[in-house]
Amino acid sequence: MSMGIDLDFDAVGEIMQEAADNLVCPRFCCLDAESIHSKSHKNDLVTIADLETEVFLSQRLMALLPGSVAMGEEAVYRDPRNRAYLDGDDPVWIIDPVDGTANFARGNPAFGIIVALVHHRQTLAGWIYAPLERRLFTTERGGGCWCAGKRLSMNTRDRGALSTLTGTLGRRMAERLGKVFGTITQSGCAAHDYISLCEGRLDFRLFRLLFPWDHAAGVLMVEEAGGCVRLLSGDFYAPIFQKADGLLIAPNADLWEDIRHALVS
Repeated sequence: MSMGIDLDFDAVGEIMQEAADNLVCPRFCCLDAESIHSKSHKNDLVTIADLETEVFLSQRLMALLPGSVAMGEEAVYRDPRNRAYLDGDDPVWIIDPVDGTANFARGNPAFGIIVALVHHRQTLAGWIYAPLERRLFTTERGGGCWCAGKRLSMNTRDRGALSTLTGTLGRRMAERLGKVFGTITQSGCAAHDYISLCEGRLDFRLFRLLFPWDHAAGVLMVEEAGGCVRLLSGDFYAPIFQKADGLLIAPNADLWEDIRHALVS
């Protein structure tokens, strides 16, 4: 691996696949009430699959890269002091053990596993695994975005028709951009949104919740696939705990500017 860190890049994906096969997929559509709990509100769920997968990934990934630390979504919820890892000198594994937990708990197949490797507030590499499809998406800074040996690009399809929100916002953006707009439904899973963006099936996306376990890997994938990612403020994204802002993703900088203008004006 580049960036001055010696890492078996492929082994990370293998560890994620092992976690999915043994801890996540066997629980899909098989959870009982005692295996699902609410956290901050009734729709903020955690399952036994989240908890066991995070422990498994944390232990295996830290062993794969001696001297690294792990910061998982569930560990941060239990002890917010774990956020301080991002300010330290050690490489940090940022882990979302089951992204789209609410979907997973309700039998919706839109869920995934996300892992990013961050050092000094810069994402070096990212992995997104879609367990039910058995598809692994990988990226390394300066090395492109890949799935099944194919390098992905966000700029290879006709962008004449874009997808966005319907209603007043959709009409306003259609008028400003002169585009025909379709409809999107929220997937409830950042992993699937980033996969759809990199494969050209989702034309743009605006995220409001910016937890690093949801976005560190995906943002790097989009950038390596040729897309444009910025906060609505215009600043570059960093894998930290952001203040209130939006994260806008588009296939290129010109379209990003047009969409931002339509959104904020």
